[in-house]
Amino acid sequence: MFKKYIYIALAGGLLLPAAGCNKALDQPILGTYEAGKYFNSVGNAKAAVNAAYVPLNFGDAFANQLWVLGDVASDDAVKGGLAGDQADIDNINNFNILTSNAAVEGVWSRYYDGVSKANFVIQGLTADNAAVPDADKATIVGQAKFLRAYYYFILTNSYGDIPLRLEVATADNLQAPAVAQAQIFAQIEKDCQEAAQALPNSWTGADLGRATKGAALALLAKTYLFEKKYDAAVTAAEQVEALGYQLTPKFTDNFNAKTENNTEVIFAVQHVAGLSPKQGNGLNQAFAPRGALNGYGFFQPTQSLVDNFERSPDGVADPRLDYTVAREGHPYFDSTFDPSWTATGYLTKKQIQPLSEIPVATKGDADLNTEVLRFADVLLIKAEALNESGKSAQALVPLNKVRKRARESYLFDSTLGSTTIPAGLLPDVTTTDQSDLRAVIRRERRSELALEFGRFFDIIRYGSAYATNALRDVSNFNYEQHKFFPIPESERQTNKLLGR
Repeated sequence: MFKKYIYIALAGGLLLPAAGCNKALDQPILGTYEAGKYFNSVGNAKAAVNAAYVPLNFGDAFANQLWVLGDVASDDAVKGGLAGDQADIDNINNFNILTSNAAVEGVWSRYYDGVSKANFVIQGLTADNAAVPDADKATIVGQAKFLRAYYYFILTNSYGDIPLRLEVATADNLQAPAVAQAQIFAQIEKDCQEAAQALPNSWTGADLGRATKGAALALLAKTYLFEKKYDAAVTAAEQVEALGYQLTPKFTDNFNAKTENNTEVIFAVQHVAGLSPKQGNGLNQAFAPRGALNGYGFFQPTQSLVDNFERSPDGVADPRLDYTVAREGHPYFDSTFDPSWTATGYLTKKQIQPLSEIPVATKGDADLNTEVLRFADVLLIKAEALNESGKSAQALVPLNKVRKRARESYLFDSTLGSTTIPAGLLPDVTTTDQSDLRAVIRRERRSELALEFGRFFDIIRYGSAYATNALRDVSNFNYEQHKFFPIPESERQTNKLLGR
């Protein structure tokens, strides 16, 4: 996979830690290039687009704090860790958020850095350039457009109205006003549509993990859903289905390094342990318990999340609960769960890889990928969009596919030793009442996608009543005030068109 880095200094002082492919990477540091002169070979073009993937990486959990904005701000998780450590994460948790908040600053700068790297590729290869064949140019630009769309999807759902930068930053265009979120979404749509036309259905060999047609269409479907363009969301979701993605038999196959990049994965952040610069998954150490397991104890699930998982009439829990959340009385991978590890009673499991499975046996350098888009999400997007557009009976089909896989995952739990699914566990949904089905789909989405860094964005798009109820135990939460995080003070000082 394309997981080694070289460093390329580009015009304007931009330093790109560029993910590259195998042999081409054992090179000395390259020089400084003007954008117009840099794209003089396919190798340089690929190195530049590889660099645009780098901000996705979770090598340092506190450099990429999407988990804070996407989940700690929600009802699914709290900060955890030691009291007073990473205090700005607690401030997110409690909606005491200043414009200087480190998580708010960090996500903004990191994801706009991704936009900048993508713009460099798009602008550099859009110019007439015979050095890069058209076929290579199309797929490289397609990847950059998908990445730009994804970075903007995170940015606008985090901050609302923001600057729309579509060119490489220069002294002449550094100042940029915020534009309406609708304009950001329109650009995301355009980038996804164009990326879908240019990208292949799949990659193989060293290119495995790059953006594909399915990734562009899945992000497009999700964008339409967030915009409440329900018919368009259904169409895009069906285009993804037509590409042949399938739910894995075991839910947990999506969170196991031995079974990653499977039939359900549409796009994931690729992590590899033991490389320099580091490309391993640092969440593994940040989220593991303190003490003997050498973790930092952050990102602890809430009782509210645990209660969201359904149970059979006999009290058997949705199998996804114990694949997602570690709790007392159940093993924590190859260790016995210790209640003293957590203030909430729970730990996350989705982002954790046991030390015994990490090739370099270094806790903070794991090779477990981080899911960004997977087929279960697309099925739930389709179910929600169908229901919201008045086609509730049709919505049952994709919804029940997700539930069927979830209940059948019970059969793969070696700790149960059972060959039958408990009666009444996650039965197919039959109601076609739109309001009732809406509540079911929202609950299902929360269980299926728990702790994958998107719950807060769902809460906000569901509207004030839902969000206020979900965050009712947070005394400071006010929907209108907190539905978006503040634009960082450092950006306002640099970009005078944003005001103060």
